[in-house]
Amino acid sequence: MPTLFDTSEAQLMEATQALLRAVRSGLPEQLSLREATELAARLRAVLQQHAYRYYVLDRPLIPDAEYDVLWAALERLEARFPELVTPDSPTQRVGGPPLERFEKVRHPEPLLSLNNAFREEDVRAWYERCCRMLEERLGRRVQPALTAELKIDGLAIALTYTQGVLTIGATRGDGVEGENVTPNVRTIPAIPLRIPIDPAVEPVPTRLEVRGEVYMRRSDFEQLNERLLERGERPFANPRNAAAGSVRQLNPQVTASRPLNFFAYGIGPVAGAAVPESQYDVLQWLRRLGFPVNPHAQRLSHVDEAIAYCRQWTEARDTLDYEIDGVVLKIDHRPYQALLGNISNAPRWAIAYKFPAREATTRLRNIIVNVGRTGVVKPEAVLEPVEIGGVTVSQATLHNEDYVRKRDIRIGDLVVVIRAGDVIPQVVRPVIEVRTGAEIPWRMPERCPSCGSPLVRLPGEVDYYCLASDCPAQFVRLLEHFASRDAMDIEGLGSRVARQLAASGFVRRLSDLYQLRLEELLQLEGFAETRARNLLAAIEASKRRPLSRLLFGLGIRHVGKTTAELLVQHVDSLDALAAATVDQLAAIEGIGPVTAESIVDWFRVEDNRKLIEAFKTLGVNTRRLPEEAPAQLAESPVRGKTFVLTGTLPTLTRHEAEELIKKAGGRVASSVSRNTDYVVVGENPGSKYDRARALGIPLLDEAGLLRLLGK
Repeated sequence: MPTLFDTSEAQLMEATQALLRAVRSGLPEQLSLREATELAARLRAVLQQHAYRYYVLDRPLIPDAEYDVLWAALERLEARFPELVTPDSPTQRVGGPPLERFEKVRHPEPLLSLNNAFREEDVRAWYERCCRMLEERLGRRVQPALTAELKIDGLAIALTYTQGVLTIGATRGDGVEGENVTPNVRTIPAIPLRIPIDPAVEPVPTRLEVRGEVYMRRSDFEQLNERLLERGERPFANPRNAAAGSVRQLNPQVTASRPLNFFAYGIGPVAGAAVPESQYDVLQWLRRLGFPVNPHAQRLSHVDEAIAYCRQWTEARDTLDYEIDGVVLKIDHRPYQALLGNISNAPRWAIAYKFPAREATTRLRNIIVNVGRTGVVKPEAVLEPVEIGGVTVSQATLHNEDYVRKRDIRIGDLVVVIRAGDVIPQVVRPVIEVRTGAEIPWRMPERCPSCGSPLVRLPGEVDYYCLASDCPAQFVRLLEHFASRDAMDIEGLGSRVARQLAASGFVRRLSDLYQLRLEELLQLEGFAETRARNLLAAIEASKRRPLSRLLFGLGIRHVGKTTAELLVQHVDSLDALAAATVDQLAAIEGIGPVTAESIVDWFRVEDNRKLIEAFKTLGVNTRRLPEEAPAQLAESPVRGKTFVLTGTLPTLTRHEAEELIKKAGGRVASSVSRNTDYVVVGENPGSKYDRARALGIPLLDEAGLLRLLGK
């Protein structure tokens, strides 16, 4: 393997992919010393090069999860063959060397790394090891409490305060020496320049080292990347990369222009003040001293509670407006930490539980386009299948043509794909450094792939549309949407059946659903008599759905579920909606001119007016039902108020709380703004809670909401 600095990006990625394939297939049990020596050398070389690009250049080529796979393989190999351990092995080091352009700072105590746990069994095994060692040293069995903290995905920083004043800000570097970035960290508003406490109330340490993480919120990261792309500059790969790149600038004004935040998570040497004896109390102490501390840290009495905490945040990580890649578990009692001590590069008393991977690199085989129910045409990536978080991904969204062109994503590229929160996977960026020249730039086709009609980009929009009313692809999507749970809720009519009905010619427009015959369904593949009769019964039952469901199911652009429910409070039938003008609709609070114009345009189309008449003839409800009427809402204190929900409520599901608010005349929004009237807060609230507090918006718990609703 070439040395650290003369290996091309392409060579490195080729070697990386080969090693990933090898270690994922499992290391052979009968591995000779010679084979093990060669494999360990390859792993060390590749890991060192990726560490250099990650820690020093701030230009990672692979996701953290893939680096972890290689690191764990080397660790297992060295455990089987201890003679292979070398002083320069990545397993014996904490990070990369500092950049030469910054003054070096020697840490008074090393900033150690953390060992990783990828499974619950790893956490239990670590805890049991701690218990056994404490028993040996205490002469009695103890089950120590734990502190659980979210593992913020940012840049580790050590802040030194002398007589309460910030004197040094240093990066971790290699754990022993870091980079002096004091002028830069001074520009971060969350980091106090002086410890803001009254010495008469709380003693100010004569010397204090605070350790923490500089990070960037997801929302700020997205806006920063958009600004960079607009200026023709290269975007950052992820929020962690953006935070690190922003702190490590020669010009502090660049750092000052970036939206950086900080969480404190620990301390180094302290002089002139008594330090609490538990990690959890240290966090509260730091908060009292004026440092921002993550609000989700908890003290837990047993490892079972720690496992539950890890499970909880594996599911809830996307409720936050910042990236977390795991949970850090620490023995809470600091004297116990001292008894447990450290190994060469990590404390025995702490471990990082890493979340399942949600990011991977793979080859972009092709870019196709799909036609949606409103005629919108979206590009989609066809990928070489790759596993992300236990799911095999072979397709991913590319959003729109501008997204592809700004990021210069090409067919044949090696690309980074993310899968966050169980939403549709998306291509984030190409790995430009490994291009061969054979990659093919992509542009939106000129014609619809389904019907051949010209595609049109509407003024002020990023998307292209097929405007043909008889486009087969649009109708299949519309039929699927019409039958969905939030619309007409026709059980048994999913995407596959929608394609069958459209392809057979039995359903050419939505009203044809209500004229389907048993003998027609029996001609379709997979339909026996019982299934056919069940589908016909579900279609018949849908005739009695509320008007708002039908309105949502029609697929009018900009009319979602909430907008449909709002409209039905002001119009009592589809006929009344069809007769409304743009000005009348736009006068409804919550309905803007764009939505109003879209509704009026939809009813101007003769085929759409005929569809409504057909529905009425076939017995489909087109009028407001009594339970949708707004009459009883006249005196409600909730009417016209906007609510946002965050976190898990004690007894109500999110859907149940929303329905109660809507029935009382309120509105439910997805994000907090200055127009929000109340934020309903449950357990483990996300960034919406922080935003509400910053704006001074009233907060309600479930009991407060129910009192407001008169329940």
